[in-house]
Amino acid sequence: MNVVSVNIGALTTILWKGKEVKTGLYKKSVKTPIFLAKETVEGDVVVDRRYHGGVDQAVYAYSKNHYNYWKELYPNLDWEYGMFGENLTVEGLDEAQIRVGDVYKLGTAIIEVTKPREPCMKLGVRFGTQKVLKQFWNNTKCGVYFKIIQPGKVAVGDQFKIIKTTKTALTIAALYDLKKSKKG
Repeated sequence: MNVVSVNIGALTTILWKGKEVKTGLYKKSVKTPIFLAKETVEGDVVVDRRYHGGVDQAVYAYSKNHYNYWKELYPNLDWEYGMFGENLTVEGLDEAQIRVGDVYKLGTAIIEVTKPREPCMKLGVRFGTQKVLKQFWNNTKCGVYFKIIQPGKVAVGDQFKIIKTTKTALTIAALYDLKKSKKG
């Protein structure tokens, strides 16, 4: 797995059912390395800390490999990395292979897999339809949250180097399926 884009979001105000809602979902690719701090990505806006940021959700990664699937469903969108609100767009990230508790060296940081991302209405606003939420739930292309064991910088081209794997732990895909069954 290697990083193909590092992305930062500014505070953005969107309209949802006639109300203004603030979000940091609209991430843009940046040319410089990003710094992964203990509970957040430095310079990245996180609005609702109940669902984003914090120790177990400090950085969000999404697979570049999933983009073509979504582009086919939504060909009229302006596609760019960061579209899913991810800080790291990663080539080769596979939720069926990566396990909760796996630890990686990435750039100068050390990160640990914690959980899958669950979609929210703000993703629907970004896609122009709330039906994307059901589509997001109906597959395991959910992306991965990491906690930061050792803060550090991450840049485009950095590779995930496994430090520790937990063969008995659930994969992110299996955990996501479990979460879906509990919600349904």
